[in-house]
Order: sequence, then C-alpha cells, then structure tokens
Amino acid sequence: MKTTNLREGMRLKGGCVATLGCFDGVHLGHQLLISTVLRKAEEMGLPSVVVTFDRQPRELFDPDYRPQLLSTLEEKEQLIAALGVDHLVVLPFTKELAALTAQAFMQQVLCEQLGVQVLVTGYDNRFGKNRTEGFDDYVRYGKALGMEVLRGDEAVFPGTDEAVSSSAIRQLLQEGKVERMQDSLTRPYALTGHVVAGEHIGHEIGFPTANLAVDNPNKVIPAPGVYAVWAILGSGITNPAEQRMPAMMNIGTRPTFQGHSQTLEVHILNKVGDVYGQMLTVEFVSRLRSERRFDSPEALVKQLKADRAKVIEILKR
Repeated sequence: MKTTNLREGMRLKGGCVATLGCFDGVHLGHQLLISTVLRKAEEMGLPSVVVTFDRQPRELFDPDYRPQLLSTLEEKEQLIAALGVDHLVVLPFTKELAALTAQAFMQQVLCEQLGVQVLVTGYDNRFGKNRTEGFDDYVRYGKALGMEVLRGDEAVFPGTDEAVSSSAIRQLLQEGKVERMQDSLTRPYALTGHVVAGEHIGHEIGFPTANLAVDNPNKVIPAPGVYAVWAILGSGITNPAEQRMPAMMNIGTRPTFQGHSQTLEVHILNKVGDVYGQMLTVEFVSRLRSERRFDSPEALVKQLKADRAKVIEILKR
C-alpha cells in the first residue's frame, strides 16, 4: 500500500474508488466499508483508496482537547494496509479544509485532487462544514461531478442491534471488557510503548515486570485490573502469532504497596532477559479481576500465582 500526505496543489493520476473518514480503530464497521470499496474497485479495474485525516477534527478548534484514540495514525496505516487497500491518503486537517462545504470538498479534494469516480460513505457518515448535509446531498453533488456515491452497510455487535462504533468500543475498554474486542475490532486491543525503570517490587516478590510507558499518551487505557495478554517485543499491531509471548498485566496504582500513580506492569511468562529500554506491544485477551489491596505481600503473591495459572489456561484456548 502506498501512503500519501496530500498537500495543496497535489494531483493523483487516474480514477479510483474511495471512502472517507477518521477510521479510529479500523473496527468491524470500517472493515465492512473498506471491503465494499475493494469489491467495487475490483469490478471497475480501479485502485482502492482510503482517505483519512492527520488528527481528530476537534483538535484543531480545542487546544485542550485530548482525543481518546483506539489507534495511532501509524497503527491505522498498518491495519488498512493489511486489508489490501492500494492507497492511503492522509489529509492535513486545517482551518481551510474545515471551512469547505461538503459540495466544495467533493469538488476540490475528491474530484480534482484525487480523481474519485466512486465514493463509498459510511452508513451515518457526514462531512463538510458543520456536517449539515447528508447522503442524499452527496449523491446529488456527485452526479454533477460525474461521481457515483454509494452508502456502506451498518455493522452491529453480534447478537444485538447495537451499531459498532469507535465510541462504543472506547466505552467497552473503559469498563475493562476487552473480550468484546474480537466482536468489534476483530483482533485484540493493543498498546505499544517502551519499557521504563520501575521500583522493582515485582522482582522482589518473584513476579518481575516490564513497566510499560505508552508512546502515545492519547491511547485509551483499559480499566484498572489484571489481564491476560500477549506480549510482543517491538512495535506493530499486525504481528505474526509466533512472535507473541504469554503474559499477565496489571493496570493500577499498586495499593498493597501504597502506590498512588497508575502503572502498566507486564509479567512475561517466558524468560526473555532484560527488556529495559526496548519497545513492547501488549494485546489484551481477557480481564481476570479488578485491582485490590491485599493485607500483606504474601497474600498478594498467593493471588498472583492463581492469576498466572488462570492466564496460562486462558491463553492456551
């Protein structure tokens, strides 16, 4: 897949079939939309294009806003490439871009710069200044430009009528329901960062941990608790299965040792040696329990041994 950061005045040669959106998380709904683009592009013999933005639109107008991201731009690129898309176009979200009406955006960006012949929109996607126009308007503007506009299907959580959305997935993570990620992201949720120095408490009680400092502070951190996870040395969220190591992770403040600040501690079950300073990715599989204070370090160790046995059982499945 080729990635282009679209600058003013750039023109992509030839026609294409495209879709447009933030695609945070590249979840099941996004995947369904992109599969429609891929199918239509193959039918027409045209390249498939995904158009996204370099930031969340709200960041432009609210300097204090901190988005809760399911995927960084780099992760988004990996995930979209894995779906078989030909071209990812990243638009710098500027005040000039935000000021364009949907009609002007379709003409100046989609038609004149990208040469879009077919636009596939999300089932509820709105774009353009103030997002006041809808699908019927896009169809009308498209006809005037010689662009076909189609609407993608809605994706729902299995067994429900609830639409899969980035906001719904964030809520699940904030509740610690990482098991639902297979239903929504079709993969485990992942965090990537560097291993930093800790207080070595885990080592002292026989459970050495790698303290993870997440590289992007805007990534969603799941609810505090103990989790069964896969650990991968290095970056990336499309890693081969053979690179994964079984691990358990605690997110919390370590109340048994009077901790106050939140830490992300990963106990890798395999012997891997010193990983300090290395990049580490964790994929969440299941939440075992909430974090709680124990009466003594010995009581904590007893619980951790039970947690480790449960993690091994879960990851074997």
